[in-house]
Amino acid sequence: MRHRRSFREHIGGPLVAIGVTLVILTLLGGVLVLLEPGKPHVSVPVSSVSGGARSVSPGAFGSGTLGPWQDLVKRISSDDDIRDALMFNGVFMFGDSIAVQDGAALEELLRNRTGDSIAVHDWSGQPTSAAVDALEDWERRFGLPSRIVMAVGSNDIFDPPAFAAQVERAMHIAGPSRTVYWVNVHVSRVRQPAAVRAADLANSAWINQQLGQAAVRHPNLRIIDWAEYLATQPGGAAKYLRDGIHTSEPVGQNARNDLIVGALTSSR
Repeated sequence: MRHRRSFREHIGGPLVAIGVTLVILTLLGGVLVLLEPGKPHVSVPVSSVSGGARSVSPGAFGSGTLGPWQDLVKRISSDDDIRDALMFNGVFMFGDSIAVQDGAALEELLRNRTGDSIAVHDWSGQPTSAAVDALEDWERRFGLPSRIVMAVGSNDIFDPPAFAAQVERAMHIAGPSRTVYWVNVHVSRVRQPAAVRAADLANSAWINQQLGQAAVRHPNLRIIDWAEYLATQPGGAAKYLRDGIHTSEPVGQNARNDLIVGALTSSR
């Protein structure tokens, strides 16, 4: 028994020491992991022209990638207002965050100038594909009036090649007997680096080029040239845009809404 106890004492002491050492090393390892510097945060383009800065991929076209937009602010007319606009041959409009901001003033301007009613599906951040989905849904559920305004395209700077097919979808849904008024786009987000702003402008021009090509194919597609208006103003777009996309109030808002209402009334 004495020999066994001596053996345990002889072996047990080093084992305890080893165990304590392992525990200490493990704890030190954990501390070292916690103290290890992480990867630096890189500022990258926003994921939609309606939102703030986000950690997203720059995307294939330099402007970023389109992130979630379904929970952003929207203005959608009730079924009764949609039917009312249709009954009196008013206007259907499908827009993005610019339309959400400017929509109430546009409705008032149109009503005061022509007496027309307007039903809207304006949703911040939505790309053209989603707006055309809504157009298709309204056509199926209610039918369409003779005039349709499409005020979308700004959120397509993240994937310009997809835009042309959506314009064709919209024109097919509207049919040749209705007039589609499409507001073209100008995006150059002032809070982004110079390279991103340049990409925004290049992608805006790409979208507008596709829209112009579609107008050649479809005589009932009329372009409301917001981009040209901004380009021809003394001092450029800064006076009319508060962030490189959305209109300033009231100057930019009034100018854009006047272009839209002017186009709608000139064809009557």
